Amino acid sequence: MQKTILLVRVSLLVAILALPVGAFAQSNSPGGWLNPDWNKPPITDANKKPAPRRSLAGTWGPAEGPGAGTQAGGVQLKPNNGKPENQLPYTPRGLELYRSHKALEGKDAVLPGQDNDPRNRCEPLGIPRYNHYNVRLTQIFQDEYKTAILYQYDNRWRVIWNDGRQLPKLVDGAVEVGGEIREQRFFGYSVGKWIDDYTFQVQTVGTLPEDRVWLDSTGRPISDQALVTETFRRVDYDTLVWSETLEDPKIYEKPFETMRLRMRLHDPHTDVMEYYCSPVEADNYNKVFRNATSGKGTQ
Repeated sequence: MQKTILLVRVSLLVAILALPVGAFAQSNSPGGWLNPDWNKPPITDANKKPAPRRSLAGTWGPAEGPGAGTQAGGVQLKPNNGKPENQLPYTPRGLELYRSHKALEGKDAVLPGQDNDPRNRCEPLGIPRYNHYNVRLTQIFQDEYKTAILYQYDNRWRVIWNDGRQLPKLVDGAVEVGGEIREQRFFGYSVGKWIDDYTFQVQTVGTLPEDRVWLDSTGRPISDQALVTETFRRVDYDTLVWSETLEDPKIYEKPFETMRLRMRLHDPHTDVMEYYCSPVEADNYNKVFRNATSGKGTQ
């Protein structure tokens, strides 16, 4: 019981510390500096506008509100809650890795000070974890060669190429691009193509190895052998469905779908506030809260 109470308190504190700067003081103001409108009325069949052809451009947020993309309990479609239907198909190596990870969320959560989540050292989350961590306002820009996704958390961005290039080939500890060996990356190498006028499919390889990144905030692992397939389906002018399937034969015995998140278009004048992980703020938090709950003295 005491552990549960501590975890709830710490989770609330972490949530408060992670809020975007100015979240408690901002209001809609003239001149285009708008807050997100999370209370926009639902779209009905009568007022739906058709989606533009081959366009994902816009500022998007979870259709069910800002909390819908948090995914603190694990990937959206498979929360780590102990239910049999949400158990992931681990390989022996994958299960061993999962047990070595000490997360602050999920079924096997530990107390602060006992965790080893790279996020808590302000490491970049990598792909696909950026898709599973506090997805709020997400901006998408595109031209005829590439699509850029700007994540609100930690002010990070990634590029998806749709100029006809081939997906790199996975090799041991690297990728091969046209006979050249290239480095692994937090965001990997992403290539996209239009399946039809309203469906954009993206595949990503070449992500970092399992000692650098996690799949989600509950400690589920991922390796550098992962193939991440995302589909962006523009349903109508205001609605985008963002889905993801993970294939990682080193960690999981079969592919599985991780998310199917409905996104809603926001006013293009919406002000996307800073939302970041700061080592200084993390250190201040540890001195005041984390060390106290773990029994360590502060300096």
